[in-house]
Amino acid sequence: MALSNSENVIGNARVVLADRVIEQGWVAVVNGQIAAIGEGKSPAGSEDAAGDLIMPGLIELHTDHLEAHFVPRPKVFWDPIAAVISYDGQLATAGITTVLDSLRVWSEEGTSDVEGRAAMLADAIGSARDGGLLRADHFLHLRCEIPMPTVVREASELAGRPDVRLMSLMDHTPGQRQFRDEGKLRDYYRGKGGGRTDAELDILFERRFAYQKAYASDNLREIIALARKHNVPLASHDDTTEENVADAIKDRISVAEFPTTIEAARGLHQAGICILMGAPNVVRGGSHSGNIAALDLARDGLLDILSSDYVPSSLLLGALQLPQRVPSIDLAAAVRTVTKAPAEAVGLSDRGEIAPGKRADLIRVHIAGAVPVVRSVWREGMRVA
Repeated sequence: MALSNSENVIGNARVVLADRVIEQGWVAVVNGQIAAIGEGKSPAGSEDAAGDLIMPGLIELHTDHLEAHFVPRPKVFWDPIAAVISYDGQLATAGITTVLDSLRVWSEEGTSDVEGRAAMLADAIGSARDGGLLRADHFLHLRCEIPMPTVVREASELAGRPDVRLMSLMDHTPGQRQFRDEGKLRDYYRGKGGGRTDAELDILFERRFAYQKAYASDNLREIIALARKHNVPLASHDDTTEENVADAIKDRISVAEFPTTIEAARGLHQAGICILMGAPNVVRGGSHSGNIAALDLARDGLLDILSSDYVPSSLLLGALQLPQRVPSIDLAAAVRTVTKAPAEAVGLSDRGEIAPGKRADLIRVHIAGAVPVVRSVWREGMRVA
């Protein structure tokens, strides 16, 4: 095969396809798309990958890491576009070529510097994108805290944007879902809120109970209707009980984020709902909040998608650890949890696997001992990192 001026070929690589790994192969890219895949000796003039992995670019459905760049210290607000660019660079060098930026779509006095700023951050993402300043392809994931009084209004301002690809239904009222143990929620806020007293938390929790009673039912109905109106897939969050699973089925949920029990995960799986778990959970060997371990779900065939959640580099590390820790999962299947599966869950059918006609979103990964190192990143055939 002779190369034309419009082609780029990456050769001498372990090429990870959706269903198998080519131990020595090459990938040809033409006009931003994958044109051909081959085994054996590479065409003359190919870029030498030196035996490294060539994988699809990683696809991230749930990361709120932008917040750490926008508010790097309590009460310290960074320029929002500069924050987006910094965050984007971290994602790209972690191998993430498509991301759904998770924005908090609600306001609650006295709980976070970030809440109530979703529209501003969405505009900053759009401005950086329009200016050609971003390496990854950015979409939006609207995180909707259902009991909050402002959630419907704030979600309505954003849901019609063409870059909104997912809306999640969340309820962090004390005593249910992730925080069935109210003591764990108190510990969470003591650590996150700079040492709140029990008296302060009593006031916060009472307000949360009141919000749940006054607003949750109507808000849930309106948020679901809003998602249906704009054809946006829905995600549930922290499903725990059989009742949570029944609600997810009734609400036509596409993705279940972070189920907390094996019973909930089994029910969701049986209903055909994709299960998303945190890659940090895989890397650490368990949940930081004491819920079900992602590896236990993987061993039972109940894990579909990984998310980096709060550590961007964990997405690649967690995926590549799966075959080592769960023998029934091979490398191709592990990589699907961070590429093809999340792409399909939100309707991004043009990416997520190395196959002719798909976008040439690719990453070259070198394995240094137990640590994967991203050496090169291409988005639509253009090197971005």
